[in-house]
Amino acid sequence: MKKPSPVSRSGRFTGGPAADVAQFTQSISFDWRLWRHDIQGSIAHATMLQSIGILTRKELTAITKGLRQIAAEISAGSFVWKLELEDVHMNIESELTRRVPAGAKLHTARSRNDQVALDVRLWLREEITALLGEAVSLQRALVALGQENADVIIPGYTHLQRAQPVYFAHHLLAYVEMLERDCERLWDCHSRVNVCPLGSGAIAGSTLPLDRLMVARLLGFVDTEGKPQLTQNSMDAVSDRDFAVEFCAAAALLAVHLSRLAEDVILWAGTEFDFIKIADAYTTGSSLMPQKKNPDIAELARGKTGRVFGNLMSLLTLLKGLPMTYNRDLQEDKERLFDTADTVRATTRLMEALLLHTKVNKDSCATAAGDPSLLATDLADYLVLKGMPFRQAHHVVGAVVGLAEKAGQPLNELTLAQLQSVDNAFGPDAPAVFDLKRAMSKRNVVGSPGTKEVARQLARWRAQLS
Repeated sequence: MKKPSPVSRSGRFTGGPAADVAQFTQSISFDWRLWRHDIQGSIAHATMLQSIGILTRKELTAITKGLRQIAAEISAGSFVWKLELEDVHMNIESELTRRVPAGAKLHTARSRNDQVALDVRLWLREEITALLGEAVSLQRALVALGQENADVIIPGYTHLQRAQPVYFAHHLLAYVEMLERDCERLWDCHSRVNVCPLGSGAIAGSTLPLDRLMVARLLGFVDTEGKPQLTQNSMDAVSDRDFAVEFCAAAALLAVHLSRLAEDVILWAGTEFDFIKIADAYTTGSSLMPQKKNPDIAELARGKTGRVFGNLMSLLTLLKGLPMTYNRDLQEDKERLFDTADTVRATTRLMEALLLHTKVNKDSCATAAGDPSLLATDLADYLVLKGMPFRQAHHVVGAVVGLAEKAGQPLNELTLAQLQSVDNAFGPDAPAVFDLKRAMSKRNVVGSPGTKEVARQLARWRAQLS
């Protein structure tokens, strides 16, 4: 009898694929990175096969030893990946079978369909955990920079125009809140990644008495109470990539927040703002203009958002017309998924490092925050406390602003007579509205940028992130 080919082509084929077909269909050039998870899953599967009598104890020992030797070689960089073996699964299985005859039994009751679904879930589970840690580290960097500059006030902006004064820390804490929602989404996504598909076979499970619960436990597919988490439909299990789309969607929103943070950093570092100075190690120069110091890390963080969005759209488009169950189209999921994880993780780490190497220009911030027009709304609130309806107060202060502009004076330098020329509701205490520290101390509503409230929020986040 002719010896089976190590390539996954059944006995009905008389030869291997054409060279151009092999090149077009191979995935080993990118799915090799699943090797650790493939071996981990294979050891668990072999352990289960031994428990149901398919493998002997001696065969299990030989298979496990062989897989661990292969893992050591891959880790050391001495393992030779073969394009003609198509993917990470066949490369490892073929080499194992060459070394260990019992390796030919390893694929019993297993298809590459449920095998790759398992590998991707194992890999993504680790990536989410790592990304969560990196997001928390970025939160800590934001809180630390805010705490170091707890007394710094800057203009808050709407429409990129100066609006009202806020503490610099309050602005940074807005991103801490965004990142917290990102962490919640990622952790929620993790619960749907953490489900074991192995045992689903190619489409219809197996006639063998597989112990799927055992495999799930061995691979850590358990909930917070230790209960194994298994896919419940073999057809769905091998074709489902919802968990990958969900991760890419959560990552896309994280990328949005990183991009918004990057945009603020870029603006603040510019000469026109001059609120911060980024360390030289996290900026670049110009090939022509020797005076330039460019915030390239932040700009790339902003720019890489596009590829993360594109990866999400690629996955959605990939899945939208697929009939049940597994189709080779699904091979195209990995590069998009890998790139998304790599991109958001690297961006998160670099933004953390950039912030840890950033100093605040307190004088520039104080000058900008000293703009009395930032307290125009406070002046309207002053009139409201005098009993004036807000809409009327808004109109009156608008007239005061117009008077100041016409007179070429800052709002805080208008005399009481000038104020009363607009409305007699202004009293001798009106100029006190423009005391910035006093104005900040009065903002005591939960979530506001008031002195005590920002201090409370900083303390809350320090405790939560410790």
